[in-house]
Amino acid sequence: MSGFLDNCQWPKCDCIELGERRNYVASVISGVMFFTGWWMVIDAAAVYPSSADFNHAYHTPGVISTIAFFLMNSVSTGQIRGESYTNGCLGQTGARVWLFFGFLLAFGALIAACWILFGFYVVGNHGDIPDWPGIAVFLQNALIFFSGMVFKFGRTEDLWA
Repeated sequence: MSGFLDNCQWPKCDCIELGERRNYVASVISGVMFFTGWWMVIDAAAVYPSSADFNHAYHTPGVISTIAFFLMNSVSTGQIRGESYTNGCLGQTGARVWLFFGFLLAFGALIAACWILFGFYVVGNHGDIPDWPGIAVFLQNALIFFSGMVFKFGRTEDLWA
């Protein structure tokens, strides 16, 4: 059962072959998603400045997502594999723990944004609070999360040499 998909391959699409522009395209897409996420929550904070409509503590998952973005992308794939960083305080194990902590923060912030959206704006809303701040918080964290994934896994380190 473990090797039943070994002979299956995805069809090769030549129209998406980026070559040397892969890092550039991944960085631009990631940056646009990161910017859009923060822009949405800044818009919600500007449109609804009252703490009754948009509690200012709801910015916390976005800040944690941003920290997670930097944690995930500060460790290269070579450090995770043990190819480029073998000595130091913790070496490859430290790099893996650092990456795991970044993923943990990213998932935690996304779950917290879901909780804010559904707990306070969907279920707890009785028609007197606007929905846009909750949607903005969720979209902010989702976009920062996927931005981090694109920036981490969309680039290749082969082009750095």
